[in-house]
Amino acid sequence: MSHIQAVSRRGALISPLIALLAVIGCLVLVFNGQYLLFLFAALFTLLLLGVPIAISLAGSCLLYVYLTGRVPDVVVVHRMINGVDSFPLLAIPFFILAGNLMNNGGITNRIFDFAKALMGWMRGGLGHVNVGASIVFSGMSGAAVADAGGLGTIEIKAMRDAGYDQQFSVGITAASSTIGPIIPPSLPMVIYGVMASVSVGQLFVAGLVPGLLMGVSLMVMITIMAKRRGYPRDAQFSIPVLWLTFRRAFLSLLAPVIIVGGIISGMFTPTEAAIAAVVYALFLGGVVYRILTWRRLLKVSMETIETTAVILLIVAGASIFAWIMTSNQVTQHVMGLLGPFADNPIALLIIINLVLIVVGCFMETIAAITILVPVLLPVAVSAGVDPVHFGVIMVLNLMIGLLTPPVGMVLYVLSRVSNISFENCMRGTIPFLIPLVISLLLVTFIPAISLWLPTLIYR
Repeated sequence: MSHIQAVSRRGALISPLIALLAVIGCLVLVFNGQYLLFLFAALFTLLLLGVPIAISLAGSCLLYVYLTGRVPDVVVVHRMINGVDSFPLLAIPFFILAGNLMNNGGITNRIFDFAKALMGWMRGGLGHVNVGASIVFSGMSGAAVADAGGLGTIEIKAMRDAGYDQQFSVGITAASSTIGPIIPPSLPMVIYGVMASVSVGQLFVAGLVPGLLMGVSLMVMITIMAKRRGYPRDAQFSIPVLWLTFRRAFLSLLAPVIIVGGIISGMFTPTEAAIAAVVYALFLGGVVYRILTWRRLLKVSMETIETTAVILLIVAGASIFAWIMTSNQVTQHVMGLLGPFADNPIALLIIINLVLIVVGCFMETIAAITILVPVLLPVAVSAGVDPVHFGVIMVLNLMIGLLTPPVGMVLYVLSRVSNISFENCMRGTIPFLIPLVISLLLVTFIPAISLWLPTLIYR
């Protein structure tokens, strides 16, 4: 079962009493004719009951359509099809496949060894190695879960063997994995670009500097914690070892150069870059390293199909939800509520950040983007916020949500990988939320961090 599916089916954190009260609330709204409020209540109730996110979205919308009787069923089907009928969405299965191939083709091990030789001499060295390896891997996969599930296994074992505290090891692994969807390529950026009609290439480029900022801020926190806890330097700096690991990892390190460089130079569109990443990963794993067997390839392909199907079902369900909100002028109502803040972009961005943080705690990233973009983007644009800048803000907020319960997907994955409880994973991650929130505030209120590179290249 894919990690997305596993998390979407979790309902154990909610008591039966709360679920019962939610169901009663839905019935009350129906009897009072408050169908739009019922739509939100039904979605929330289905999520509380542990129903998969895609079914919760589509199911609540179908209940709304049935109760109102104002929309033909065929329109719902048409909206679902249109929601996934987009060329940029083709990048999703290819980037997922590329990440899975790299995890199974010996690429992640070489990246980790090189990062250890490069940064292992620093105090708390393996923590810095963890961040450095995630930065490099993020230029290949574009998904936090792929980073956590692939590199996380190697990183946590290495830190555990070196005597690091388990909570520290899991915490920095979880926090560093959120860099993946910020540095290009990025699956959430693809979804945002489709929903907001914004250039995916510009979004990819806009995430580069914020992603590096996240990495630097995490490394500062590691240095502070390493000094307080007396963590050692894990390796002596050795030029021969660095050269040896660089040679072993050289072809692997070319992957992000090819992907990101191809997009920035205009050689590839994001979708073409995803295909190039798959071809290159197949070449390395199957021809050069000869680790990728037919059995592994079949396993990777099935995992990719399963994860892609789940994501596209979420997009299809969320498309109906977004269309219902648009047709009921929910965006205009939200703009009316936030209208007094239109002349104060700082206050507006603070409110939007708070909304996104809260939503990220309860909803999966893809669904949150698909639902919230039609509502929040017009409000932000009316206050003078650039759509590309807003995309980086939204994705960064939702990445922090991956580290927070009850739908902390990365925490669930690492809990399974490290064999420690979800609660301990959460405790270990809390200190690293500080640098991530600081990075979020800097990106939010200094637009140049996101927009400088896209302006330089595209405008």
